[in-house]
Amino acid sequence: MKFLDSTKPHRKPGGVWGTRGPFTRGKFQGRFLHTFWGDGAPGRLCPSAMMNKRVLLALKVAVWLVCLVPLGLLVYHGFENNLGPDPTATVTHATGFATLRLLVITLAITPLRRLSPRLAWLVRFRRLLGLFAFFYGCLHLLTYLWLYSGFNVGAMVDDIAKRRYILAGFTAWLLLVPLAATSTNWSIRKLGGKRWQALHRLTYLSAICGVIHYWWIVKSGVRTPITITLVLAVLLLARVVWLVRQRVERQARVAA
Repeated sequence: MKFLDSTKPHRKPGGVWGTRGPFTRGKFQGRFLHTFWGDGAPGRLCPSAMMNKRVLLALKVAVWLVCLVPLGLLVYHGFENNLGPDPTATVTHATGFATLRLLVITLAITPLRRLSPRLAWLVRFRRLLGLFAFFYGCLHLLTYLWLYSGFNVGAMVDDIAKRRYILAGFTAWLLLVPLAATSTNWSIRKLGGKRWQALHRLTYLSAICGVIHYWWIVKSGVRTPITITLVLAVLLLARVVWLVRQRVERQARVAA
């Protein structure tokens, strides 16, 4: 869910714990969080740790290429002078769609990982996908600032006051800024695990604002945003179900 491609280990017998708690700082952080995350079974490595380095590298290259496809298509059609009757609108829509889709895919990683320990390796791509979502979000915002408002501050303020979809979209982008800024191992060490996790829950709110932005920008009666809305709703429901399940399990342990 978070941008940082690491995950919180479960504190169970046989895990990698020292006298001062889990090895989540310094040189141990990335290694142990990846290597020992799993179902908590003693001495059992998660699939991401056992993945062949060449396979992992190939997958990362593939993710990079796939994420760059929207930008590549825009550049290609731009050189071919084939961006349609309104090139500015084409660029705006393409970068906006890419931002929202990548953001939702980033949010989907944690639920998929929880469904099966075999999918734990997906967490290695969460930060990359999240940063690409922020990248396209910046392109989307830059398109508006440059091609629509001409960097005119007065026009921007007037647009925000008159057009609610701009306010929703700008809010979604603002929420992504601290997430991208704290997507490093150094940031999680400085913030601490709990504060870092709380901060990165803003990803959900950003996605919600992005979907609202999408609904408000399309014409009345257009149902194009329904698919991405349903996917996000399922992910939010999965989050709620997981939290309820955790609370029930904690209460059961306390009662026992």
